[in-house]
Amino acid sequence: MRVLLLVLPFFLFGKALGADEGIPASLTGAKGDPVRGRALVANRQVGLCLLCHSGPFPEERFQGNLAPDLRNAGRLSEAQLRARLVDPARFNPQTIMPSYYRTEGTRVAPAYQGKTVLTAQQIEDVVAFLSTLK
Repeated sequence: MRVLLLVLPFFLFGKALGADEGIPASLTGAKGDPVRGRALVANRQVGLCLLCHSGPFPEERFQGNLAPDLRNAGRLSEAQLRARLVDPARFNPQTIMPSYYRTEGTRVAPAYQGKTVLTAQQIEDVVAFLSTLK
């Protein structure tokens, strides 16, 4: 599977991706909506980002401290943010962050096999929001 994730961009974009390069093209072909992205990040039923991360969410009483604060996430390019959501283990093999857009190589209940945690549109919305955090 790991090889597929590294080889697939070669076929899609004409080159393999380095660790810092990211995924340059939108998963949907369009930019995401940062307002929807913020709602997804703060939503404790969907992405569960605030279980581990903290950030600029004053309305959220409890935020995580296991992962980096999201306040400066915008220092990364959209391509780098997208790659970290799609396959965080590519950047840190010991990460506990789940892959939000991979279906293979994940341990999930049978009802969730073959399904992504977030849709391609939701990934793009989160990328659009995180890009604003500079």
